[in-house]
Amino acid sequence: MQPVRPRDSIPILLLTLGLCLASCTAGRRGDFSLKDHYSKAEHRIPMRDGAKLFTIVYSPKDTTQTYPILLKRSPYSIAPYGPEEYHQRLGPSEAFDRDGYIFVFQDVRGRYESEGEFELIRAHNPNKTGPDDVDESSDTYDTISWVLANVPNHNGRVGQWGISYPGWEAAMGMIDAHPALKASSPQASPTDMFIWDDWHHNGAFRPLIALAWLPRQLGLRRDRAADFPFEHGTPWGYKFLLDVGPLSRINELYFHGKIREWNEFMEHGTYDEYWQKQTLVPHLKNIRHAVLSVTGWFDSEDFYGPVSIYNKIEKETPDNRSTLVVGPWRHGAWGREDGDRLGEIDFGSKTSHYFKNQIEHPFFSYYLKNETGWSLPEAVVFETGGNRWHIHDQWPPTGLVPKELYFQAEGKLSFEAPEQSNAGAHDSYVSDPDKPVPYTTAIRTDQGHEYLVEDQRFAATRPDVLVYESDVLKEDVTIAGPVPVSLFVSTSGTDSDWIVKLIDVFPGDAPPNDRGTQMGDFQMLVVGMVMRGKFRNSLTVPEPMVPAQVTHIEFDLLDRYHTFLKGHRIMVQVQSTWFPLLDRNPQTFVDIYNARESDFRKATQRLYRSTSHPSHLVLPIRP
Repeated sequence: MQPVRPRDSIPILLLTLGLCLASCTAGRRGDFSLKDHYSKAEHRIPMRDGAKLFTIVYSPKDTTQTYPILLKRSPYSIAPYGPEEYHQRLGPSEAFDRDGYIFVFQDVRGRYESEGEFELIRAHNPNKTGPDDVDESSDTYDTISWVLANVPNHNGRVGQWGISYPGWEAAMGMIDAHPALKASSPQASPTDMFIWDDWHHNGAFRPLIALAWLPRQLGLRRDRAADFPFEHGTPWGYKFLLDVGPLSRINELYFHGKIREWNEFMEHGTYDEYWQKQTLVPHLKNIRHAVLSVTGWFDSEDFYGPVSIYNKIEKETPDNRSTLVVGPWRHGAWGREDGDRLGEIDFGSKTSHYFKNQIEHPFFSYYLKNETGWSLPEAVVFETGGNRWHIHDQWPPTGLVPKELYFQAEGKLSFEAPEQSNAGAHDSYVSDPDKPVPYTTAIRTDQGHEYLVEDQRFAATRPDVLVYESDVLKEDVTIAGPVPVSLFVSTSGTDSDWIVKLIDVFPGDAPPNDRGTQMGDFQMLVVGMVMRGKFRNSLTVPEPMVPAQVTHIEFDLLDRYHTFLKGHRIMVQVQSTWFPLLDRNPQTFVDIYNARESDFRKATQRLYRSTSHPSHLVLPIRP
């Protein structure tokens, strides 16, 4: 699909016909055998501290030319092991396998066949004084040095890529990078685990992802048989976690102190040094090689990471060859799915194919092989609702018009400021932590992804959810960028979560979709975010809320590029529980990780909407 060229975009050179045909043909693997074209070798590569990391190298059998090196480091195993056992695919897409690269895969320190101790999100050490000072950056550097010296037929250029944790490894490899590293693509990489990535959103803990990931992954270490057993006893995560009660009971009932990282999480309930030292963003300085940061609008784990990587590089090294790509994808979907839909929402094309064939493959070909077909765009982003790709010379794009969308009486939303002069004008609800608002209608124990575009009518009918809706739109409204939230609220408690969801309401006469789902009045979640009340001024130093006192709370919804089409309506829902996507706030000012059952109390929440307390969102509108 050819991208739309907005007025403030820059041109992008589309692939030549031959390159496009090569990429498309690469998917037909019936006539292509990896064993016929690649030799496999296994190595134990020594790091500077003596630990040996298990590494597999696939080299082209054709030695009449030289090839670039493509490196992927992972904690998830680089199996299959053994000289005769081959991956199903070597590169990010099939086109790489046919083109010819030297593919290098490595079990990171302390995982599977590699020596050393694994540390979850190992902090970068910028002040190394000796060979025992190691981190993921130094391990990447040492690996590249060894491969360049010991693997023949390379052209001296190295690229690194990965999705999710391997994407974080790619990002860490960018810091104090080896001179031979010419192109990096950190995809779905986390950067800050307390602010907006996997474990927390604005300090609110996300138990489903922690319970699903920690026992399964961290129980492994180097012993592949040591998977930590965890049985929920029910397919319904909502019931499971509600029955558990306070988070402190997870250790009492299940982990028994055996999961080190869980113990550490429970000991660090604020944005203290434990979390701050893990973030890689402060170390992204002097990044001179090309970077392709990739994420999806509906990545429930790590949307923030790639955007923060792009923003930091642009700030620190504005002349860097850095590109941000955002598609309509869930976590990592561009690497394993067509990307044509999520849940009931159809995006109109196979967006993952567009990314692989017109962005990812030519990016590495250009920087590692000197092939044409890449024109250095700044941002390649997909507009949901309108279902179009755009190319911009920066993200967010220029020319945006910020427009306040105000909460009004009788559940109305309007771009006009409220006329209510009574400062106490408000809407209220009672938030009961024993009956929290569910985040999805799905019955599951893992977090899932489809909730990010799920029909919100199940929540709109709850008495503990405030619903505000615009009139029918007379023209398209397109937003691009983060959406600031400005709330004037009060609570009868001393702490509370404030969750805001931006929703696209379809027309009542919308036809069924291709699955037969009735889409009339469908309430599509566009984006939602939480601000934990005690962190409203500082994630590091929490403060209680004063009961019944009007409090101004500001935060951002995550970036979005979405068009509310003519005939649709804009809706905003406000609530104080989103369970069990988020842990329950007791609504009293306590250490939530160590709260007792008696700490959890009902609270009356008020949202004010007057001339002096004008609660609103700011939509970044593209004219």
